[in-house]
Amino acid sequence: MKLNNLALNHLAKTVVLGLAVLLASSAFASNKGTLRVHESSEVAGQQLAAGEYQLRWDGSGSNVEVRVMQGKKEVAKTSAKLVNLDKASDNDAAIVDHSSGKAIVTEVRFAGKKYALAIGATEKAEMSDSSNK
Repeated sequence: MKLNNLALNHLAKTVVLGLAVLLASSAFASNKGTLRVHESSEVAGQQLAAGEYQLRWDGSGSNVEVRVMQGKKEVAKTSAKLVNLDKASDNDAAIVDHSSGKAIVTEVRFAGKKYALAIGATEKAEMSDSSNK
């Protein structure tokens, strides 16, 4: 009887540990936000029509991979850098660069969050690092 209780105790601890790992990993998988563009814009070389998109990202540290989703369809994928803001953004916002003559999304901020996604920032950093060598 004592052996059965020990085995049951071990099994219960294993199940609890497994659930804790599962819940922790799903919490990290919930990195998502909304991107609203008011004009035709470019993300990672992909043209996006004006409208609303869902962003989902994952990665370790500040470098992440971002998927731009329209419904269940992935319309663009790029690297980004998760950057801290001094204060939480008042609303969702897309920062768009027009200097090249095109509308290119360079940053996305999220309402109530003290972080933003700098789109393509890791690629630029890697390119400048390799050109300095």
